[in-house]
Amino acid sequence: MSQAHEHKPFIPADSRIEEFTWPAVLVGAILGIVFGASSIYLVLKVGMTVSASIPVAVLSITLFRWASRLTGMRRATILENNIVQTTGSAGESIAFGVGVTMPALMILGYEMDMTRVMTVASLGGLLGVLMMIPLRRIFIVKQHGVLAYPEGTACADVLIVGEKGGSSAKTVFTGFGLAVLYKFLMSGLRLWKESPERLIPQFKGAAISGDVVPELLGVGYIIGTRISCVMVAGGILASWVLIPAIKLFGATAPEPLFPAVKLISEMEPGEVWKAYVLYIGAGAVAAGGIISLLQSFPTILASLKSGLSDIAAGAKSTVKAATTRTEDDMPNKVVLGGSLAIILAVAATPQLGLGFGLSGILGGILIVLFGFMFVTVSSRLTGEIGSSSNPVSGMTVATLLITCLFFLLLSKFDPTGGWMGKGARLSALTIAAIVCIAASNAGGTSQDLKTGFLVGATPKYQQWGLLVGTLSSAVVIGFTLLILNDAGTVYAKRDFPGVKAPVETLTRVERLKGPGSEADQADYKVWHLGEGEAAGIPAGKYLVDDAGTVRYLVDPGINGVESVRLDGTTVQKYNAPKARLMSLIIDGILTQKLPWGLVLLGVAIALVLELCGVPSLPFAVGVYLPLSASTPIFAGGVIRWLADRWAGKEGSDMSPGILFSSGYIAGGSIAGIAIALLSLAPKISESIDLSGALGAWTQSELTSLIAFGVISVLLLLVGAERWLREEPS
Repeated sequence: MSQAHEHKPFIPADSRIEEFTWPAVLVGAILGIVFGASSIYLVLKVGMTVSASIPVAVLSITLFRWASRLTGMRRATILENNIVQTTGSAGESIAFGVGVTMPALMILGYEMDMTRVMTVASLGGLLGVLMMIPLRRIFIVKQHGVLAYPEGTACADVLIVGEKGGSSAKTVFTGFGLAVLYKFLMSGLRLWKESPERLIPQFKGAAISGDVVPELLGVGYIIGTRISCVMVAGGILASWVLIPAIKLFGATAPEPLFPAVKLISEMEPGEVWKAYVLYIGAGAVAAGGIISLLQSFPTILASLKSGLSDIAAGAKSTVKAATTRTEDDMPNKVVLGGSLAIILAVAATPQLGLGFGLSGILGGILIVLFGFMFVTVSSRLTGEIGSSSNPVSGMTVATLLITCLFFLLLSKFDPTGGWMGKGARLSALTIAAIVCIAASNAGGTSQDLKTGFLVGATPKYQQWGLLVGTLSSAVVIGFTLLILNDAGTVYAKRDFPGVKAPVETLTRVERLKGPGSEADQADYKVWHLGEGEAAGIPAGKYLVDDAGTVRYLVDPGINGVESVRLDGTTVQKYNAPKARLMSLIIDGILTQKLPWGLVLLGVAIALVLELCGVPSLPFAVGVYLPLSASTPIFAGGVIRWLADRWAGKEGSDMSPGILFSSGYIAGGSIAGIAIALLSLAPKISESIDLSGALGAWTQSELTSLIAFGVISVLLLLVGAERWLREEPS
């Protein structure tokens, strides 16, 4: 076992200053809610999030400084600011886990109701925090100087040089305000198009497009030039190679080719993407996730072996009660009791599909087994390579694969087919979702505890803050997820002659909701269909009349395909690439009724990229997403390259460009959520829509490019330290 380097925290262990105060916890919870909501918006659009710890720390320092100047109250201590960033950073970690798993419920034929989402988010987040508590001494304390925890160390630097907080926070707030204003002008007043597109006449089926939004521009700047270039390359392959090739070779097909139900010659590029390229991209994402996990496997095994040996060594030694403030963790009985309570809560929640029977027992065992293993792995890998490179998606894919294969094995001994049915798919997703959220939150918790270790925080207060931040963020993330889905839901008329739904078994009744529903307020029964459950009918949620005739497809806002409501208005859809991947794995193993030829094409693409030395996972995400989503990310990466060279240095985690980009992300995402809410009130949306009054100018691609160019230039100036430059302390 590696020896810890001698450590002297910034605040000595024998010092007692204000730390776990109600203003710190409250501000942390509020900032956690803001960044959690913006993170769920981001993960639904592009399948990734960015760390919130440093922006939260900067905002905390500034908010408390402003409060001190306005009220005359004392200034917040460094340990109070640390509690704020600890409590506030939980939202981003949970948002990632929820966003990559929960939308798969709708693809599998279930409601994404509040109870399911909030229960899984809360219990998975709490499990990640609790299981990390006994690992703190092992990874944070004993491995100090060995495990770097880069984001945690950078955040400690921000707190320690808190006197720079004023100008740094100005950078974040300016980016936030500009992004909110930009989104309101674009998506609220509709002064320019959000997704300008131009077909290439000489290149049938290909188009140039881009979402001119500040949040994706900020993501591209933060993830850097290389990864953003790889992502847009995947988008170019999909839009300029795969779609034109399918149009070229399928133009003479005399009948629709599975899984499409329409002739290729009659399909628009977007329809080709939805029918064929989506499955190719999902296969590439699955292969990329598994490859990234396999590449990390030696490190994972070493981390797990080292972690378990450290735990065993700690168990054999006599651990004395903490004698100093900086060694005071929450007691292990809280960890054991809390973990057991979480497992019981999972079994007791009927919407999660486990229960107290055999499936519940097996599910609980798998959650504890995979939860402990991947929390340990995630915590250690975060210390070695940072949160951004932590392959949580790969761990989730591994959990899902093993769980589904285990169910498949059990089905051989169960002639009733219970382990292959619809309930088994829900159970498998529940297990994977809780493990995913736990592993994601454990990585973020590790970084927070490292920050606290460096600044001299009291561990138990940080752990309490993490629990508070987890619960408050989980509730809001659940609401945000459902709001975004409802805002993009479309009721599309459907007719399947000769098909009758089993109305005697359907108990749920709904009416049409939202814009365009006024003309039909009849009560319909809800018919949920998973993949392959009814011949000739795609998986989804349908509304049927009392005679069993299908009337409407309820197309969700997340991973849906219909973008025009009954009244002709359009909605924004969210692709959630990794949620599609989860459903693909479950259906692929348990139903075996997927277009495997398309999926395997995606797998082959990922293999080719890896053999060429290109990271396949970001490329695969680019293949899966429309080119319009990758283009602004690419623009952000190019601006990062230009800014670094103009400034003559590489940007750090707390550089002005990174902070300004964080403001872009938070502001653009929050404004996007607010505008999604406005779309549910069509009268308000119509009253502020100026596109009709201003005419063709608002529909011009040039207008969109000019507006996007303005925020791009501002980001370049900040990144190159030509505007909002840091003042010397």
